[in-house]
Amino acid sequence: MSDVPGIVVTGASGRMGQMLIRTVMESDRAKLVGVVEREGHDWIGQDIGTAMGGAPLDVTVSDDPLEVIAKAHAVIDFTAPAATVEFAGLAAQARCVHVIGTTGMTDEDLAKLKPAARHATIIRAGNMSLGVNLLVQLTKQVAAALDEDFDIEVIEAHHNQKVDAPSGTALMLGEAAAEGRGVSLDAVSDRGRDGMTGKRERGHIGFHAIRGGDIVGEHDVLFAAAGERITLRHVASDRAVFARGALKAALWGQGRKPGEYDMLDVLGLRKD
Repeated sequence: MSDVPGIVVTGASGRMGQMLIRTVMESDRAKLVGVVEREGHDWIGQDIGTAMGGAPLDVTVSDDPLEVIAKAHAVIDFTAPAATVEFAGLAAQARCVHVIGTTGMTDEDLAKLKPAARHATIIRAGNMSLGVNLLVQLTKQVAAALDEDFDIEVIEAHHNQKVDAPSGTALMLGEAAAEGRGVSLDAVSDRGRDGMTGKRERGHIGFHAIRGGDIVGEHDVLFAAAGERITLRHVASDRAVFARGALKAALWGQGRKPGEYDMLDVLGLRKD
């Protein structure tokens, strides 16, 4: 295991953080060299295996990301926008791959990643699963093939603890549909209908967010015209699909030139 990439997982106590830790530990292609939690968290100073309710893993939970990231080949980061921006700078200093699954990032947040990408490999995606990224490509192709007689609606469902809406995946799908149509999503995005909104605008792309229970992730792209409908759908029933995709990205990024990439690059699906 000494010659495989060392991985740091941020947000260690979260659901995705714990899933990522288990995924790295189960892999024979990577090793866990550090985990990070926010300052003051109860897990700080504990062995991560013990903190997660299992056997010790000889990795201590730290609140010093600079020290931990300095010894890593890759950082896998599903946290919050402000934290992700900070981790990007530290990953750039360490010249290690930064895999970002954080959602809810604004244009301002994304702009702050660009200086880091001049020195390190950043792989960012609203969803790390193979199936979703295939769905993104299909959405783009179908949107390009159908004219504005087909209304496009993106419907997503997640667990009741998710804090951002629409989901990062829904926005990926909306961007794909807009790109297929040759328009800017900002110009045609239609969200949060309520009350007397008037009739639907031709050519707009609608978004709808459902929150409930422990739903891992469900995404539908509906193309609806007079007399017919087409629905493209992806359902995730296990967060492990995202963790496996993130680890795949971390391994793919080893030796890549600095810059910004996404899962289409990792999966060889890009058709630029």
